[in-house]
Amino acid sequence: MTAYPTVKMLIGGEWIADGGAGAMPVINPATEEILGQCPKASTEQLDAALAAADEGFAVWSNMTGIERYNILRRGAQILRERAPEIARVITAEMGKPNAQAQPEVVVSGDVIDFLAEEAKRQGGRLVPPRSANLLSQMVTHEPVGPSVLLTPWNFPVNLAARKLGGALAAGCSVILKPAEDTPASAQLLVECLVEGGLPDGVINCVYGDPGPVSEYLIASPITRKISFTGSTAVGKHLGALAAQGMKRFTPELGGHAPVIVGESADFDRTVAACVAGKFRNAGQVCVSPTRFVVARGIFDKFVAEFANLSAKVSVGDAGVDPSVGMGPLAHDRRITAMQAVLDDLDGGPNGEIVTGGSAIEGSGYFFQPTVVANPSPTSRLMTQEPFGPIAGIVPYDTVEDAVQIANSLRYGLAAYAFTGSLDESHYLGRKLRAGMVAINHFAVSSPETPFGGVGDSGFGSESGVEGYLGYTETKLITVAKSAP
Repeated sequence: MTAYPTVKMLIGGEWIADGGAGAMPVINPATEEILGQCPKASTEQLDAALAAADEGFAVWSNMTGIERYNILRRGAQILRERAPEIARVITAEMGKPNAQAQPEVVVSGDVIDFLAEEAKRQGGRLVPPRSANLLSQMVTHEPVGPSVLLTPWNFPVNLAARKLGGALAAGCSVILKPAEDTPASAQLLVECLVEGGLPDGVINCVYGDPGPVSEYLIASPITRKISFTGSTAVGKHLGALAAQGMKRFTPELGGHAPVIVGESADFDRTVAACVAGKFRNAGQVCVSPTRFVVARGIFDKFVAEFANLSAKVSVGDAGVDPSVGMGPLAHDRRITAMQAVLDDLDGGPNGEIVTGGSAIEGSGYFFQPTVVANPSPTSRLMTQEPFGPIAGIVPYDTVEDAVQIANSLRYGLAAYAFTGSLDESHYLGRKLRAGMVAINHFAVSSPETPFGGVGDSGFGSESGVEGYLGYTETKLITVAKSAP
């Protein structure tokens, strides 16, 4: 890989390498080597970013939709052109194989493109008046104001692009606070947008201890919208803080996606897709398939083949070996979390580890692709999001039973099903409780479609037209005749 970039914050158009609150190391999870230092913003620097966003909003919100579109379009094109370089940084910072990192960057450009187009399309609507005395009734969508965007490490470019695309297209200025595990990946995205022509202060980027920084930015009277991707527990806390200031809040929180596999499904294709989907990004995906609910007639065969293919997944340093199928977990805390999930099986009535089950010795935070058959329904694996390379597989007798198992948790981000029956496809599409349901595939995210959940997985959506409208306020303008 090329030299690791110097990590900098962006405040009011100025790139700043020195954090007023010090710095923290950025660690390569495949080697445990220190890549560089991430600056931590001081209170004074956060105040400067807030002031810059306030000034930037006054400029950006008064530009036309076509002007915003042209600038964002140029930024998205620069992002795609730099995809190979940015992908290498993603791999170094969080271990994702290049075959997954580079498409992440390219699709991020497409997301920004689509949302930028909405700046041209969303002109509001006219409502026919009921009174002859009224000349017009117009509904408009106006930018909500300076927005704080809080993003995690597992998709450091894509998740930031979704938020930035919607906010900037709508006319909002932003303060982006990426995860400190992957600061350079997000920084390179911001650089592309700045080079696209964003005025100073429209986009700002800061780092620091997540709790104090987030709380400080949310509390500011300048902030009018918060978008957060992360755990359910943190999302509930931040949502309460936002509510105190009556500020708009969009949380995309945890998931625990079920996969219903019917006897009529194409068996070989289904198993291969399930293994690929489960171990993508080492299972560190909010929509990762985790609870596999399989028809009893094919259960034993499915478990055996799933375990067989899982054991063949190549695990290693994707920055060194491009053929690696699964990289490391993001940090050492994830290793501890995986072991806790498996240790909990001892307390349940059942749960057989068919393959995997432990960390891989040596440097780096590597964990074996793991398959557990018949875990207890009350086990940690089946009730709490593992966010790692562990799959639980249980049988079902009727499709109604399968739906009951799938809907048994308060999570509701993504749900999947594989079936050869058209009737069953429509039934499951209606009955599965989730913000996104995919039948016979795992693709629940595209630039044109909304991405979001229900229940403890949050509310609101990113991407699609919903990702644009989430950064706007609805206003009615009604005009009467000046004289009878």
